[in-house]
Parts: sequence; structure tokens; C-alpha cells
Amino acid sequence: MKNSARDVMTTSFHTLSPENTIAEAVKLFRKATEEEKQKVFGMMVTDKNNKLVGMLSMYDILLFIRPKHIHIWGMMEDIDIEGLVEHACDRAKSIFVGDIMTTDVITVSPDTHLMMILDIMIKKHIRRIPVVEGEDILGIIYISNLFYHLVEKLM
Repeated sequence: MKNSARDVMTTSFHTLSPENTIAEAVKLFRKATEEEKQKVFGMMVTDKNNKLVGMLSMYDILLFIRPKHIHIWGMMEDIDIEGLVEHACDRAKSIFVGDIMTTDVITVSPDTHLMMILDIMIKKHIRRIPVVEGEDILGIIYISNLFYHLVEKLM
């Protein structure tokens, strides 16, 4: 019965370095998208020893670009947004992945049951979970991997 992380994980994955800039990360997202022939919206971040140190997603980048104090300023309609996109993007280009990545990464072992993974993804609102054994990264599970695996069982 195929009901564990090892049965749905992707073992071919791309990683970022904490020293990559956001501009470099976006280019690597695009390159990974072309190579995988599916959109890549997030990647694991590894150190020089290929140890998992974080995750970076498009959401992290968008959260950084969005004006941080919008709740204090009021609604977006209340501020002068002319040139705001260009300014925010120019500022973000040189920021390092390590500065905005998620460092509290949820991982699973290769033997974690799919229902546990589904529960984690739903409760924590996450779309990808690294599969690790000790300190070694074995793969990654995307929510789409899990969904299509379960769809097969529904048919």
C-alpha cells in the first residue's frame, strides 16, 4: 500500500542558498519552472553542506514587497501608490534569501503517513514539505503531489 511520504515525494528538486539575492532567487524559480515543466513557487534553502536551513516561497517575497505598515497607514486606497511597485521591487532585488526565508521549517520523515502530511498541510497552510532523514534531504512533497495521488484512489 502506497501511503507514506516516500510514495509521493519528488526526489528531484531545486534549492537556493541564503546568500542568493531575491533577484537571483526569482531567476532560479523561473529556471526550475522551465526544467520541471510546471510552475515552481517555492524552494528549500540549503547551506554549503546541503543542510536544510529554510524555505523561500513566492508568498515570502510578496510579503516582503507589500508595504509593511499598511495596517497603520490605512487601506491601500488611502496612500499614494504611484511608483510604489517599482520602488518595492528595486529595494527587494538586493535583499538576501536568508533575510526573508522561513527558518522554522516543518519536515516529515519518509515513513510519515499521507494522512498526517495532509493534516499538517491543511492546518499549517503550507504547500510544500521537505522529506528528511536525520539531516539529509531526501525529497519534497508538493500539495499537488498529494492531491493527485489521492485523486487516483478516488477514481
